[in-house]
Amino acid sequence: MSNLGMVHMVLLLLAIGGTVCAFIAVIMFFTPAPVTQDISDLEAKQVKSASSFAKLKPEENLIDRVAFYVLNFFHLQEPLENLCLLLGSPDKPQPVDILYYKIYSAVGTPLILYFLFGTWLVVLFIPLGFYLPDLYYKNEINKRQQDMVKNFATTVDLMALVIESGLDYMTAFERIVKIAKEKTLLEVEIEKTLNETKLGYSRRESLERMAARTGVQDIRSFVGLIVQSDELGTSLVQLLRNFSTDLRFRRLNKAEKLAAQASTKMLIPLFIFIFPVVFIMMLSPMIADFMRGGMPF
Repeated sequence: MSNLGMVHMVLLLLAIGGTVCAFIAVIMFFTPAPVTQDISDLEAKQVKSASSFAKLKPEENLIDRVAFYVLNFFHLQEPLENLCLLLGSPDKPQPVDILYYKIYSAVGTPLILYFLFGTWLVVLFIPLGFYLPDLYYKNEINKRQQDMVKNFATTVDLMALVIESGLDYMTAFERIVKIAKEKTLLEVEIEKTLNETKLGYSRRESLERMAARTGVQDIRSFVGLIVQSDELGTSLVQLLRNFSTDLRFRRLNKAEKLAAQASTKMLIPLFIFIFPVVFIMMLSPMIADFMRGGMPF
């Protein structure tokens, strides 16, 4: 029994070591190479990220030591900053908080599974636990972006109408935010842009920071349109109207595409859930009569 126990212990250590090595190899393989960043991306992150990761005190406690090692070994500073930026740079969670959640999840997930199933093979779920917070926050980012895109075309039309009355686009932003009874996420981002302009950022920098915070391609195109019009001195009203028309056209095409895919996607639940029930209801009386020794005809 002792030899068998030693064999189990060796296999367990090999499983843990292999899992950790495979996890490190996958992380290093998929870690993107450093790229040159736009000034808006750097400025939008530098204050919050610097103060956030400065909270790590690896010389004082164990959890900060582990967090500091994980942060530097897996080069997570850039991805965590981008994730927090796309969440809208909230006060909570900050990048260092997301790092803590990832570590807690990586430790807690296999522990919970071990108490449920009682096998040491749950160590294989450490990478899954490490990525669970990413899945949650990416889902939140997706909801946030969908909410901003939902009324984006209407906002562009309203902005074109205000500019056509003789005001500039920053004043149009102020009017849109002012008349809103209940501010949407898009109007909150516009208000942040206005506040940054009042704090001393140039109009272009404020708009680029808004595009970086949202992460929506349509808003990036919208910002590029405004910046280009501002630099070249061209009329912005007609550009915004054309842009709004294009937004609605693409949204309609997307809705038609989803409607066309609906019939195909319905086949799976039909074959799995509905057709078997129909066949059972139709054939069960005949099968029951046949098992009793006769048929109804």
